[in-house]
Amino acid sequence: MKKRLLSWSVLGLLLLGQPAFSQNLLLPVPSDKPSKAQLKQIERKYGMFIHFGINTFHDEEWTDGSKPAESYAPSQIDAEQWIRSAKDAGMKYVILITKHHDGFCLWDSKYTEYDVTSSGNHTDVVEAVAKACKKYGIGLGLYYSLWDRKVNPDVDDQSKDAAYNSYMIAQLKELVDKVKPYTPIVEFWFDGGWTKQNYRWPVMDIYQTIKSQEPDCQIGINWSIGSPENVDAHPVLPEQQKAGFPIRYFPSDFRLGDPYLPTDNDPKTFTHDGKDYYMPWESTVCISQRWFYNTTDNQFKSVEELEKLYRQCTKNDNILILNCPPGRDGKLRNKDIEILKELRKRLGI
Repeated sequence: MKKRLLSWSVLGLLLLGQPAFSQNLLLPVPSDKPSKAQLKQIERKYGMFIHFGINTFHDEEWTDGSKPAESYAPSQIDAEQWIRSAKDAGMKYVILITKHHDGFCLWDSKYTEYDVTSSGNHTDVVEAVAKACKKYGIGLGLYYSLWDRKVNPDVDDQSKDAAYNSYMIAQLKELVDKVKPYTPIVEFWFDGGWTKQNYRWPVMDIYQTIKSQEPDCQIGINWSIGSPENVDAHPVLPEQQKAGFPIRYFPSDFRLGDPYLPTDNDPKTFTHDGKDYYMPWESTVCISQRWFYNTTDNQFKSVEELEKLYRQCTKNDNILILNCPPGRDGKLRNKDIEILKELRKRLGI
């Protein structure tokens, strides 16, 4: 049975009828030191990125929303194996891809048919991972792509921004509501912002939507920092960033710029509206060569290389998430698990 989807126009009217966020606006507090919530993120230190979705079944990193939903067809979803493996590796949290640039959603969303309920496996992956995180005492972070090549392919047409922004806010509310019965969300990781000018993204509404329900959840948007000459400059690499450089997307709790690593003694304070804000760096690194499972991806980083990466990425109060992509059988690869266990011994964690 097909879903009854809300049209963008109806969705926009519904959202416009809700109370505005101007009342009791939630904002980060200017500081040159980490907040309590940022300290919790820094203490987590080490986590697992879980890239899984329709790309897993096409040997591609980015698809454009044209792949049929039925082609997503894992033989199972062993979410407990994913989370148990992260726990056994000494990791404190995971970040699950919920929707990549292709727009395919790993949960049952009432706002689109391009999701698991129209696919070859109807398992709600977000819910399954949330349950496993609760069982194993692992923090849950969620990745969500701002760029959606299925729903909003024409990013140059600004007249479509309002409807698409309403769509995003509605989906983020869905995700928070879906996960909340099982576990808090420790982090939201947003991607794809470079496809539009920063002011076109509803960052303030995103922040209010999440923080009003999960006040300690840390929010980051990939390529977080601009340049003094241009707040929307892209990319500004880690070695180019200096204290006082402007924050591209405000508000934001930490910096991203994958797959680059932080520099030695990297700066931590960046500016918005003349005020300084503390922002640690979170690195994302692949355990092999690809983000998503790929049948040709057979070259893995050595334990020695991963140890060096861990030391570089977690010093100076920064954070590392190591990407381990489940395969078409819905399980992590045996090689990933073997490397993770050996790396934990090497790190002594």
